[in-house]
Amino acid sequence: MAEKKMEDLAAELQLVSEAQDFAGTFKIIDENKDVLTSNLQSAGVKEILKKATKDRLLLSFVESVGFGTRPLVDSLARLSKLMALTPGVRVLNVAWGLGEVKRLDYFYRKITVDFKMRRGHQLTFDAACETLVLAPEDHILVTAAADPNRVAAMIKEEPGEFVKAMLKSFGDMPITRLEEECAKQGFVKSANWKSFWDRARADLKKDKLVEIPARRAEPLHLKASAETYGDSWFTAFAQMTDPKSILSSVKELEGTGRLNALDEQSRTKISDRLAFALKGARGVDNALYARLAFCVDALKLEEPSVAKCRAYLWDADRYLAAARDLPARDTDTLVVFLTAENREETKHKLFAALPEMCFTLLLETLNFFSNDADCEEAVASLLKSPHPPATLVTCVLGRYENFKKWEKIPKLLVILQHAIALGEGKQSGETLRMQNMIRRLFADKAWLEDIFGKLTPDERAIVFERFQASSAWDPATHRTITVRMTKLDEGLVSRMAKRVERKVEERITSQRSYNEKKAAYEKLVTVDMPENTKRIEFARGYGDLSENAEYQYAKDEQRALLQKQSLMQKDLDEVKPTLFENVEADEVRPGTVAVVSVDGAEKTYAILGEWDNEPSLNVISSKTKIAANLLGRKAGDAVELADAEGKAIAATVVRVEPLSDELKTWIKG
Repeated sequence: MAEKKMEDLAAELQLVSEAQDFAGTFKIIDENKDVLTSNLQSAGVKEILKKATKDRLLLSFVESVGFGTRPLVDSLARLSKLMALTPGVRVLNVAWGLGEVKRLDYFYRKITVDFKMRRGHQLTFDAACETLVLAPEDHILVTAAADPNRVAAMIKEEPGEFVKAMLKSFGDMPITRLEEECAKQGFVKSANWKSFWDRARADLKKDKLVEIPARRAEPLHLKASAETYGDSWFTAFAQMTDPKSILSSVKELEGTGRLNALDEQSRTKISDRLAFALKGARGVDNALYARLAFCVDALKLEEPSVAKCRAYLWDADRYLAAARDLPARDTDTLVVFLTAENREETKHKLFAALPEMCFTLLLETLNFFSNDADCEEAVASLLKSPHPPATLVTCVLGRYENFKKWEKIPKLLVILQHAIALGEGKQSGETLRMQNMIRRLFADKAWLEDIFGKLTPDERAIVFERFQASSAWDPATHRTITVRMTKLDEGLVSRMAKRVERKVEERITSQRSYNEKKAAYEKLVTVDMPENTKRIEFARGYGDLSENAEYQYAKDEQRALLQKQSLMQKDLDEVKPTLFENVEADEVRPGTVAVVSVDGAEKTYAILGEWDNEPSLNVISSKTKIAANLLGRKAGDAVELADAEGKAIAATVVRVEPLSDELKTWIKG
C-alpha cells in the first residue's frame, strides 16, 4: 500500500514538475514530506524541485537550504521562508528589530533588508533563514510603523493594553527587559518609565489575562484566555510540583475573591499543594517559604499549621534571610505574621535584631511599633552608640518627621554626624546602599533646607564644619553641598575653607614617542576596530545572539577596543610632544642627563618624558621611581636609588649634563 502511494506520488510530481509549476511541486512535496522522508533521499527532492523551474532566484533558494545535508523537514521549512521573503515584506530580527525586504540577489545569494537603524543590511540566504522571521500584521512594531499615532495614543491612554501588545509580540518577559525593549524601540524613554509603569501596573492588576510576578526578575505572563477556575483548573493545580508555580496559582485564585467560597474538596487540594510547596521551600528559599506561609495564614487552613510555619521562620533567624529577598510590599506582612502570637515576647526578639535587619524589614518594624515605648528605647540605645547601624541612621534621618516625636532618641545633630560618617569610606552590600541613600539625601536641596531649618545656628556650624572636613565624598557634589549650606545660613560663609589651587603638572614626552603612540592610535581606529566590526557582523549571521559564542567574543573585544581608544585619545590630547630644546642643566629635570655615583661606580640616566624608554641610550621615563628621586637634585646632592632587588641604596649626583647629539637625534625620531 505504501509502495503504491509512493508510485502515485512520484507520477504526480513528475507531471507537475514537467509543467514548470514550482509552487505546485513544492506544495505536493510539503504535504507528503512524511512519505518522501522514508522513501526518497533529500537530494532527490532537490532535483525534483530544480526540474520544476528555470527561475534563477528559485533555483538559488533550492541550492541554499541544505537539501542533502539537513533533514528534509528543515530544508522545506527554510525554502518556504525564503519563498515568502519578497520585496516589500516586513521581517523581524532579534538585533535590528523590524525591517523591510528590499531585494534578493540570486547570483550572490544575498537578501537586502532596510532596518530602522541599519539601511541596506545584507544577509546570506542561509543567515536569513536563521535570523529573520515574517512579521505578523498585529505585531506592535508593524503597528507602530503603519500608524505611529495609534501606538502613541495607546501608550498615553491605555498603558495596560500597550504592555499586553508588547507581551503578545515579544513573548513573556521580566519588567526590566520590558523597560529596555520599550526604550530600545523608542516607545517609552527611560526617564519616563516609572510614571508609565505605575499607570500600566494599575491597569494590568485588573486584567485577568496578565500575571504580574512578585519579583522583578520573573517574567510578566500573558494568558491566552481568562481562567474560569473550574474542575480542570483544580485538577491541573493538584498535579503541580513547583513551589513557585503553586504560590502563583494560589495568589491568582486569591485575586478573584473566590477563596472564601470554595467547597471543602477544593480547599483540601489547596491545602495539600501548599503543604507540598512549603516542604519544597524548606532550607532552599526562605522568602518563598514566608510567602507560602502568608497564604496558609490568609486561608485559615488547619493543615499545614500556621504555628509551625511561624516557628520555622523564627528558628535560626530565617526571617532575616527571608526579608532580604522578599518584595518590599510583602515585608510589612512578614512583621504582622511574626508578631501575630505572643506579641510582647516576639517584639523584643525583633528589637534585639534591629542591627541585623535589612533596610525594608527595619523600616516596616519601626512603622509597626511606632507607638511602642520599648521600640523607642531600643532605637535610642542604638543611635547613642559610637557606630549605630547604617540602616537605622538612614531610616531615621530619611523619615525624621516620623521619629521626632520620640523624646529618647538623640538630637538631630548627632544623627546628622552619624550620617556624614556613613557617607565616607568604601562600603559594600547593604551598607553601600545606605551610603548611596545618605549621599542622595544631602544632595536633595529641599531635604537639606528642611533639615537645616530644624537646627540652631550653632548646630548648623557644627554640621557644616563636620561635612566640610569630610574628604571622601565626590569632590563636585561635596563642593555643591557646602555652597548650598552657606546659602541656607550666610553665617557659614566665614567658615568656608579656602580652596587651594593645585598646580597642574604639564605632561610631556619626546616627539619620537608621541609619533609612535599616534601611529598606534591610528592603527587602532583604521585597522583593528573596523576588523572587529566585520567580525561582529559576520557572527550575527550565526543565529541566536544569546547563545552565539563568536558574537559574544567579538562584542567583548569591541568593548576592550573602545576603552583602549578612549584612553589613548585622552593621552594624546593631554600629553604634548617636545624636542627638549634649550633645557638648562643646572639641576635634574626632564631633558637632562643625570650622572650618579653608587659605591664609586657611575651610572647615567637620561630623563625624558613620561612615554620615553630606551635602555640602550639609558633613557628613562620621568614617571619612573628613579626619575622621581632624581628630579630637582643638583650636583653633590645625596639621593636614594634602588638595586636590582628593589632594596634602597645610597647614591650621589656627580653632575647634570645637557642631552647629547645622539639623544637629540633619537628624540626627533
